[in-house]
Amino acid sequence: MSFKEKSAWVMGAIMLATGVFYAQLVAEAPPQAPVIGPLIPYVLAVIVFSVVAQVGLAIASPKEASAPADEREKIVIDRAGHWSGMVMGVLAVAACAAYVAAPEGAMLFHYIIGALIVAQLAEYAFQIVLLRRPI
Repeated sequence: MSFKEKSAWVMGAIMLATGVFYAQLVAEAPPQAPVIGPLIPYVLAVIVFSVVAQVGLAIASPKEASAPADEREKIVIDRAGHWSGMVMGVLAVAACAAYVAAPEGAMLFHYIIGALIVAQLAEYAFQIVLLRRPI
């Protein structure tokens, strides 16, 4: 397994866990709470877990961590980013449709943040699938 694939697995797990954490924070927040309230602990958790995970991966395989992406990995990363951008676009339109159905600005904010989380998770999943695909 390449370093990029290991990184995608770890970061995907972090995004999934912190995404669930964010959803719980939003669900437990009082209706009149500021929208930024659940976002702060989520962002801090993502930063801390990502740094710890990437440092751990780099310590485990320092030569692979410092190696640049090869030609195949560059294509895979670009394609995964493109596809996750499409996921983000679809989810952003869905969030806008939900806002039209029930115009509540705070929930639109949370829907868009959720769309960002899901799109990032999709990018890691696309990377894993494309890196595992035979040449």
